[in-house]
Formats: sequence, C-alpha cells, structure tokens
Amino acid sequence: MHGHSSGRHRRVVATGSGKLATKVGLCLCAGQLIAGPLLASAAQAASASEVAPVTEPVKVLPRITESQSAAKINPGKKVRITARVINPKTGHAVTSGSVRIQTLRGRSWVNGARLNLGQSGAVTFSSAPRSTTYYRTVFDGSGNLRAVAGSRMRVQVVSGGDQILAEAKRHTGALYKFGASGPKRFDCSGFTMYVYRKTLGARLPHKANDQQRYGKAISRNSKRIGDLIIFRSGSYGYHAAIYAGGGYVYDSPHTGARVGKHKIFNSNYVVRRLAA
Repeated sequence: MHGHSSGRHRRVVATGSGKLATKVGLCLCAGQLIAGPLLASAAQAASASEVAPVTEPVKVLPRITESQSAAKINPGKKVRITARVINPKTGHAVTSGSVRIQTLRGRSWVNGARLNLGQSGAVTFSSAPRSTTYYRTVFDGSGNLRAVAGSRMRVQVVSGGDQILAEAKRHTGALYKFGASGPKRFDCSGFTMYVYRKTLGARLPHKANDQQRYGKAISRNSKRIGDLIIFRSGSYGYHAAIYAGGGYVYDSPHTGARVGKHKIFNSNYVVRRLAA
C-alpha cells in the first residue's frame, strides 16, 4: 500500500510538473513573441541615436576687395596688388588666415607668394611682370569662413616703343609747319623732338642731321617700333621720323602735308634707339 501510494504520488507530481512546464513554456514563448519586436525597436532607436551625424555650422562666404597700383607699366617696373577680406555678416575686415597671389598661365592659375592677414585685414603683393599678366588673389579660409578667390586683374606691360608709337599716333592730322615743335604744328625734327621728350624725357636738338647722333645705333634689320629713323643724303640727315613697324613711319613730311603713317620712301637711312 505504501509503495503504491508513493508511486502514485510521484506520477501525480510528474504530471503536475509537466503541465506546469508546458504552461511556463507557453508563457516564455509568448513573452518572446511579444517582447521581441519591442526590444528590437528600442535597440534600433538607440542605435540610430548613436550614429546620427552632428550638423556642422554653415560656413560664411567672405568677400575679397582688390586694387592694383597700375593697369599699365613699363618693362622692369613693379605693380602692387592689395587684397582685403571682408566678413559679410559683420562688415569687418578679416584679420586671421592667409591670402595667396596667383598668375594665369595658359588656362591654369599658378600659386605665388602667400601672406598672412594682420590687424589691418589687408595684404599687399609686389610683382614685376616681364609681359602682360593676369593676377588674382585667393583667401585660404579661416574658422567659419570659406576659401574664396578674387577677381581677375590685368597688368599690361608697355614697352618704351609702344609708348612712343602711341604718342606719335595722337598727333595724326597735325599740319606741317617749318620750325614748329608742337603740340599743334610740327616740322619733321620738331615732331620727333616733341614725341621723345613727352614719352622718354629725352631732349633732342631741333635738326634732323643732329638727331642722328643721339641714341644707340641699330642695324636696319633689327629696328623696332618707336626707333628714330633719320633719312640721309649721303651721310647728311635731312628728314626725321619714328618707326611704326611693317616698313612704315610716323612723321611730319613737308609743307602742305599732315602728321601720319607713311611708307618708308628711301633705303638710305640710319636707325637710332632711344627707348630701353
């Protein structure tokens, strides 16, 4: 009887335990089904919060104001280019960061010197171009200010010959008058005397034969615009003119004629160069 009761008791306990285990299992499973999506959603939200990018402040685009000391210079002379960087939000000059100067070569901008901005908010570059050159300045950016390039600036290198020829052209149409040396009337040597004094500061005598003793002697094949041409009879200089290129000169020919561009009419002439 005791043994049977004991065995029966064990079966009841076992059966009860199985039912309990089944119930617990269902509860766990249901818990997993219900809690799983909620936990995953919370994890995703937490993950999204952790990797969200930090928004950086928008940088300000500054403004560059530029100036140049000259638009035209003679060979060997220097030009100064000044750049000032302005913060458009404050209207004040930017005093930190650096500015570069660039020159245009072909289609590319090539970096030159770099200067740091100071309390004045401006930098000045000095350059001596050998030929006509385009420049611009570039602010490298600083703090909350973006990098920015300025406008293109042209510096024309004008040779002494170019200046001489330009001055000679200005008097086209002026009437010939013997003994006159401008600015309204000219004879031949008075015309050359006036033009070279105006452009180079040279002081030539008012006589063609004497003018051939001035300047540097140049071969006829090496002449260039702006050179002094003295036409001669034998070795005597009787007419003065300014070479204009292509076999032409500017001169004041004779009574009744006007200053203008005329074909070289005599192969007996000497060339003198007064410009550097």
